[in-house]
Formats: sequence, C-alpha cells, structure tokens
Amino acid sequence: MINETKDQREACVIVGAGGHGRVVLDILLAARQYQVMGFLDSNPALHGRRMDGVPVVGDLSALPDLRAQGVTRAVVAIGDNGVRRSFAEELEQAQFELVNAIHPSANLARTVTLGRNVVIAAGALVCAHCQIGDSVILNTGCIVDHESMIGTAVHICPGAKLAGRVAVESGALVGIGATVLQNLRIGYEAVVGGGAVVIADVAPMTTVVGVPAKVVDAPVAVVDVPAARSMSRISRIPPARSTCLTLEPAFPV
Repeated sequence: MINETKDQREACVIVGAGGHGRVVLDILLAARQYQVMGFLDSNPALHGRRMDGVPVVGDLSALPDLRAQGVTRAVVAIGDNGVRRSFAEELEQAQFELVNAIHPSANLARTVTLGRNVVIAAGALVCAHCQIGDSVILNTGCIVDHESMIGTAVHICPGAKLAGRVAVESGALVGIGATVLQNLRIGYEAVVGGGAVVIADVAPMTTVVGVPAKVVDAPVAVVDVPAARSMSRISRIPPARSTCLTLEPAFPV
C-alpha cells in the first residue's frame, strides 16, 4: 500500500530507490510541491522496505494500481543516463506525467526553460536563457552559465562548471568538478572526467580527462545512434549518414 495521508499536495512516485533516489526524495521533501507516495524499483529485494520512511511499493508493473489510486505523476531518479531516459519513456507510455524535482536552494534565472523529469539539486546555479532538456540531472552545486543548452538525459555532476553558451548533447556526462570553457560543445554520450578542464569541443561518444582535457577513447563511427534520436525539445537530428548533431534553440530567447 502507498502512504495514506490527508496532504492536499499533488501525489507522485520516485522511480529508483538507490542513492540518487534518496537525493531526489530529499529535494521533493524540501520543495514541498509534491507528496511522495512511494518508490518504484526493479530490485525485488527492496520491495516492501522503506527508504527514509517512504515505502518501495514495487516496480513499473505497479503503475496501473497507482493510477487506480489517483497517483499519476512520477520522477525518475536513476543516475545512468540511458536507463533514466528509457524509464521516462515507459512512464509517458503509461500516461504518467513526468515532474521536475528542484531544490529550493537552487538558483534559476527567470529566463531558464526546463523540460520534463529534470532534477536540480541543492546549490545548483542556472543562468540567463539556458535551456535544459528532458531527464537532465543538474547535480549539487553545479554551474550552468548563460545561454547554455543541455540535451536530453545529460548528467552535470556535483561541482561541475559550464561557461556561457556551452552545448551538451544527449546522454553526455560532465564529471564532478569538471570545467568546460565558453562556446564549446560536448558531443552526445561523451564523458568528461572528474576535474577535467575542457578547452576544445569533445566529439560524440568520446571520453576526455585531465588538464587540459585529452581524449582517452577514440570516437566511434555510427550511422544511427539512439541517443541522437532522443535530443527532444532542444535539437535537430541530421541525416542518418552524419555523426554530428546541431543544437538549436527550441524556444525564443
């Protein structure tokens, strides 16, 4: 059974009962916008247990029962970018509304635009005219400076700093404490290692580390990349033979 309460806030569930799920729970409790009714997790060993006082009510197969109880909102709290994006798609197919979890200590400029299923942790700073895509994590204390564009299912890790007009494409990860200089592009599913300082564009599906950041994995030539297909709301997908993406604003700025 889900939590029973007279709370009048909109009910939601958190998908993912691991460490990031606990962070998202803390964000939602601090923000007090939604009433958290429970966790969903694919690990059956967690079912029936409580995480920080909130029950793990099952896996995604519990969605119909939750809808019958009036719970129709969810946020995906899974650190893996691909899995987070996939679960978000399953929730939308089940006609659940994807909601955002934004810590009250995060600072967002009034001109920032947000997608769905966005998690913005404590102390994050998002500056003027940034565009944040669906299923993005902006983790604790990160900085996303003016006019930057963050693609679907990107993770900007704690303490990472993006200068102005940086584009981070779908599925990429910018590691803890990394720095990306202005006007640069991080390609889809690329990884920027923790503490790296990026001074040049990073190719898709490439890993860079160090100061300055250097490639440790060569880019993989692809024809049809699932990550590229899902740059929802803030990208245009090129013809199939191309391996580069062109980000462009989805909203007037």
